[in-house]
Amino acid sequence: MEHTEDFYIDGAWVRSASNKTHDVIDPSTEKVIATIRMGTAEDVDRAVKAARKAFETFSQTTREERVALLQSILKVYKQRIPDVAKAISSEMGAPIDLANGAQAPSGLGHLYAAIAVLKEYPFEELRGTTMITRESFGVCGFITPWNWPINQIMCKVAPAIAAGCTCVLKPSEIAPLNAILFAEILHEAGVPKGVFNLVHGDGPTVGEALVSHPEVDLVSFTGSTRAGVQVAKRAADTVKRVAQELGGKSANLILDDADIERSVKSGTLHMMQNSGQSCNAPSRMFVPRAHYEKAVEVAKKTAESVKVGPASETGIAMGPLSSKLQFERVQGFIEKGVAEGARVVTGGPGRPEGLDKGYFARPTVFADVRPDMTISREEIFGPVLCMLPYDTEEEAIAMANDTQYGLSGYVSSKDLQRARRVASKLRTGMVHINGAALDPSAPFGGYKQSGNGREWGEAGFEEFLEIKAVMGYQPAEKKA
Repeated sequence: MEHTEDFYIDGAWVRSASNKTHDVIDPSTEKVIATIRMGTAEDVDRAVKAARKAFETFSQTTREERVALLQSILKVYKQRIPDVAKAISSEMGAPIDLANGAQAPSGLGHLYAAIAVLKEYPFEELRGTTMITRESFGVCGFITPWNWPINQIMCKVAPAIAAGCTCVLKPSEIAPLNAILFAEILHEAGVPKGVFNLVHGDGPTVGEALVSHPEVDLVSFTGSTRAGVQVAKRAADTVKRVAQELGGKSANLILDDADIERSVKSGTLHMMQNSGQSCNAPSRMFVPRAHYEKAVEVAKKTAESVKVGPASETGIAMGPLSSKLQFERVQGFIEKGVAEGARVVTGGPGRPEGLDKGYFARPTVFADVRPDMTISREEIFGPVLCMLPYDTEEEAIAMANDTQYGLSGYVSSKDLQRARRVASKLRTGMVHINGAALDPSAPFGGYKQSGNGREWGEAGFEEFLEIKAVMGYQPAEKKA
C-alpha cells in the first residue's frame, strides 16, 4: 500500500518531520503488515490551517455542488470496497466475510443517507419577520476508533462535507490503513484541497493537539468513556462543540412470551460478531427465571458453534481481538468473572483450541451473573455474554437501567405493544425490537455516559450546522 508513511494535507500526500513510527500488526498472525509515521502538534496545526483556509470557500458552495461531490465520492468508494475490506480485515481482525459484507459496505449507507438528507434539508425557515438559517459549522476534528473503522470515519466525514464543513481526521493507529484508502478515494473523487485532511498519531500527541486547537470549531470523538472525558476537558478551554459516541453495556431483555430459543440464539450470535468489539453489543442478557436454564443451554450451544479462526479465511464467524492490549484486557475481565463467582457456561480464559498464535479469545458465556459483578457493570469489548435471571418485567427494566451507560437496548416479545412499552422505559438512545437491524437514517447515540450528540441521518447532519436568527428579515405589515 502506498502512502503508509504520509499524511494527506491540503490535497497532497506529505511527510511529517517526525521520525517516530508505529507498526501495524495483523492480529491473526501477530506479524507487522505496515509501518505508519506518527504525527506531531505541528502536523496537526498544518492540517487545521489548510482546513480553515478551505472552509472560506467550501462553506459557500451550493447544495447542488455538494450533492454532486458526495455522489462522486460514492462512485469511487464503490470501486474500492474490496480494498477497504481487505485492509480492515488484516489490520483489526474482522473476518473477511464480515469485512466484505458489513464493515466496508457500512460506508455506503452513510453516504446514501448524507446525500438524501442534503437534497431535502430546509436550511432556511421564515418565522414571522425572522429568518432562521442553518449554516456550516466550521473546521471539524475527528478522532475515530479501530473496531468499525470506516463506518466511524464515513458517518462523520460524509455529513460534514454535506453540511459544507472541512475536517481533520486522526484515525486509530491500530487500524490506519483503511483511512489511507479513504483519503485516496476522496482525492480521486475530486474533493477540494483542504476540505479533508489526514494525520496519523496517538491520542496524547496528535489527538490532544487536535482537540485543543483554537481553530478547530467542533470535535467528534468515538471511543471509550474514559478517553471521552479527557477529550471534553481538553476541548473546554476553547469552548468548542464536542460530540461523543462512547461506551456501552447494552441490555437484551427477553420477555417471558418471547421465542426463547430464537431470541437467545440471535442475541448470542450478535454478541460474538466482530469478536464482541461493538459499542452497542447486547452484552447483558436478561431472561425470565422460569426459562433461564433452557436459555443458558441455548447460549452455550450457540457460542460453541461459532467458528473462530484467522480473519483472512472465508467461513469464519469470529476473528481475533484487535491487538495484544485488547486481548490482555479481555482476558483480565474473563478471569475477574471467574474470581467473582460467575458460572462459566462455555469458553473462559485462554485461546480457543488449536490457535496458539494470534489474539484469539474464546467465545464465552457467563451465567448466574449478579448486577454488581465487574463483568456486568464494565464494558468488556470482547466476546463475553453475561446472563442474568429475573422474576418480573419491572425488575428486568430496573436492572437494565442500572448502569452508567445508555447506548442501546434490545427487547424480544411476541406482543409488539408490550415490546414497545418496555422499550419506552429503557434509558438508552436506541432500542431494537425483536432483532430489528440498525437504520443508517436513524439517530445513533446514547444517554448518560454513552456520550452526547447524535450521528447518522438527519440528526448526525445537524451536528455540523450552526443556527443563526436574522431579525427584521421581512418588514412587519403596516396597520391600516
